[in-house]
Amino acid sequence: MKKVSLLFGVHMHQPVDNFGDSVNEAIQLCYKPFFETMMKYPDFKFAVHSSGWLLDKIRVEHPDTFENMKSLTHNGSIEWIGAGYYEPVLSAIPSIDRRAQIKKMSAYISKYFGVKPKGLWLTERVWESALIPDLVASGIDYTVVDDYHFLSSGFDSAKMDGYYTTEESGLNIALFPIAKSLRYALPFYSVKRAVDTILECAKNENSAAIIFDDAEKFGLWPQTHAWVYEKKWLEGFVEAVLANENIITDHYSNYMKNNRSLGIAYLNNTSYFEMGEWSLRSKQTLAIEALKHQVGDDYFNDIGVSFIKGGIWKNFFIKYHESNYLHKRMLGHSLGQDSLDKNSLESLYKLQTNDVFWHGVFGGLYLPNLRDNAYKYLLEIEKSKAQKETTFEILDIDRDGFNELKVLTQNLSLVFSTKFGGQMVEFGSLDTFFNWQNTLMRREEAYHDKILHPKEKIHISLQEEDEIATIHNESLIIDDALRAELIYDWHPKNSFIDHFSDEEFTYENFKNLKFKEVGDFANQPFELKKTKFSRNGGIFLDNVYAKYPATLEKEYIFSENSLSLITKSKTDYEGKLFFAQEFNFHFAHPDKVTFNAQTLTSGFAQYGIDELLIVDDFTNKVIKIKVNQKCTIFAFILNTISQSESGFEKVAQGVSFIFTTSFESKLRLKFSLELADV
Repeated sequence: MKKVSLLFGVHMHQPVDNFGDSVNEAIQLCYKPFFETMMKYPDFKFAVHSSGWLLDKIRVEHPDTFENMKSLTHNGSIEWIGAGYYEPVLSAIPSIDRRAQIKKMSAYISKYFGVKPKGLWLTERVWESALIPDLVASGIDYTVVDDYHFLSSGFDSAKMDGYYTTEESGLNIALFPIAKSLRYALPFYSVKRAVDTILECAKNENSAAIIFDDAEKFGLWPQTHAWVYEKKWLEGFVEAVLANENIITDHYSNYMKNNRSLGIAYLNNTSYFEMGEWSLRSKQTLAIEALKHQVGDDYFNDIGVSFIKGGIWKNFFIKYHESNYLHKRMLGHSLGQDSLDKNSLESLYKLQTNDVFWHGVFGGLYLPNLRDNAYKYLLEIEKSKAQKETTFEILDIDRDGFNELKVLTQNLSLVFSTKFGGQMVEFGSLDTFFNWQNTLMRREEAYHDKILHPKEKIHISLQEEDEIATIHNESLIIDDALRAELIYDWHPKNSFIDHFSDEEFTYENFKNLKFKEVGDFANQPFELKKTKFSRNGGIFLDNVYAKYPATLEKEYIFSENSLSLITKSKTDYEGKLFFAQEFNFHFAHPDKVTFNAQTLTSGFAQYGIDELLIVDDFTNKVIKIKVNQKCTIFAFILNTISQSESGFEKVAQGVSFIFTTSFESKLRLKFSLELADV
């Protein structure tokens, strides 16, 4: 029987500044017992990558686990793999930042483990050939991708048992293809079946069985802690591998030293297949799933992956404008980083952490705390630029062809959109580093189809009694009550959104988006001159072609801790119209925030008032909104439905509320918004 070199690697990651309980749970259930187990088997060679922030947290708060890592490194068990220190998707950040983040990670590994990494972990395995010059300049000899990267580029599935050479502008780097069969086998198969899967990779005399996957599978994923440690799967697996004379555990760099490349390769701009699906819009994702089913697994898994594929990772910037905005704010500071001090530069690198920019089965962009962290780093940079005098910039921040007005007072970072109605898209405090405009639009997701059209649960048959299902096979629990929460917005959830209707606004029609919109101002472009936004639009009543000309002007006025808006509207329609000014504010604890001393657990409605006091327990700030006439106010908690590893969950993204009044022909309202300490 042919021998095979097992190139076994684990990747450890937690989002920067993730909830302490979540990080500690990962350490206790997964990382700590993993390295304790591996300490028993110094002859088992394997590779490790950890995002720098997580590795340093382990060093400071869990020194026993860190010492185990050091011991395993010094005795030759561990080969360290580098990456961007704060785990950015490298293709999504500028070249100068790629090199800086890789250098920072390599320097950390060298300082604490005494070795310099020659391999690199690609965050979410997002590959673009443009990375090669920066990897080479950073001292990287190889990286790992999925076998899917090769198969989708037309390579033969039978020739995935080694490494390939690729180049860009004459600069070479090696690419190792991770075996899908092993990703799905370890640690979910029985020990015997897992070992057999490794042996199946032995195509030739010098074949490699390549596996580099999330360490969280070994203890943090559902059911895995009991399986891997209490039932001692990991011990049994390592012992079986070491006892098998046909399996040689090896390091990636050593395997390269002793074996030739399988040839040259040029790969598509791609990630793993599921990521390509997630980056598509909902209808496209459902269509590609149907197409896979139509052509059949045999064809799709072999030749079909060359032709049937999803989008690229950067599609998330198209799919989610909130992600794009945050990403482009980051790019703006990166391009101007010569003016940043050391602390601000570190905030920039933290802002580049990948998790907040995309959405898959693990939440990502849908998790408000990750967006809060990202805006914290962004506002730390903004504070370093704030002056005593208010500054104004007009620029196309998000690169969509429409300018934004960026205002920086001594204490506030504010941005307003010309594309969307002169609305506020950023409302950041420079003393709390919190952005109350950090909202997320409720939009259709492909996985919502499982709620709207549930299918019979499919029973997964395991081949052995001593096996567990992977996260991809676990049954999702459908809560019928979630269906009522699937409401999709037709405009971004900004603030100072202008609605016109010939019917009265109510709590129910506002919450359920059932009100009749007769104006064309809520999601249409405005002209900008200094701090004044204007639009010549219309009121549409009888049908979409019966237009009554209407104008709307919005002028903003700013001070250190406040802003005011003067809204003027005039229309040729002489009948009664209803106007609503919509706000959408994000709060860390929306269920605890009070509106005029009331919480919003069952909604909020007040009539004939001209002042709203919002008390935010998280920031210890009061947001006072005053209007120059009596209005009705409706408010509710803004929820989205997200899919996670454990099923579906309702995620509170913030609070949506309106001030509504009526008028005839002419409207003039003045809103003032002031920020103060509790």
